[in-house]
Amino acid sequence: MNRIRTALPIAAVAALLTLTGCSPADGPGGTDAKAGATPSGTPGSALAAVAELPVKKRGSQDGYARNRFGSAWADTDGNGCGTRDDILERDLENTKHRGKTCAVTSGTLTDDPYTGGTIRYQRGSSKVDIDHVVALSDAWQKGAARWEPRKRIALANDPLNLIAVEASANRSKSDGDAAAWLPENQGYRCTYVARQVAVKKKYGLWVTRDEKAAMSKVLDGCPGEKLPTGGNPTEAPERFTAK
Repeated sequence: MNRIRTALPIAAVAALLTLTGCSPADGPGGTDAKAGATPSGTPGSALAAVAELPVKKRGSQDGYARNRFGSAWADTDGNGCGTRDDILERDLENTKHRGKTCAVTSGTLTDDPYTGGTIRYQRGSSKVDIDHVVALSDAWQKGAARWEPRKRIALANDPLNLIAVEASANRSKSDGDAAAWLPENQGYRCTYVARQVAVKKKYGLWVTRDEKAAMSKVLDGCPGEKLPTGGNPTEAPERFTAK
């Protein structure tokens, strides 16, 4: 004889789910089974900010040239010093200058972000570069091609997007995003990716699907890493125009 099976009342189902600590959307083990789900991170963290970055395919590099971001190391903050010397002064120790000018002639990069080494800086024959954390070519392909010149100039000279690093490491990076390149110094990777996220969020740049996954993978290991803030305004003063 067949047994008649009756459905539980909705209220009973809800009560059962409450007792077991699960919800209808939960997968095995009571975790969110939604594809691609990642931890949201704490408010103000870089991990939380990753979720807010728009995802699109990489755009074309057509039309890109360095001078589309203005002349190199423009004094956009109006302090009388070029941006390169500003960053050298900020990141190097024991700096010396040319007379009473801003020009940094020597110094030491201690604990290089990309390699962890110590590098002596000597103007004119240096193994120290100033790196755009978000490469300008990468930015061009992910939104900057559509910007007004003053915004591109601002990005190229924003201290938030600039750090002094070992030259060969910088050149191996080229214009790679987080999916293509990370510093060999693993202790700096969280800070590095957090700064990339901060720059892209500040300027409204998008990321590719692979890039976002790479960023999330790094920041999953340091969910409390704070999102850096500060830097210059997102538009250079009116006196600056791209050539």
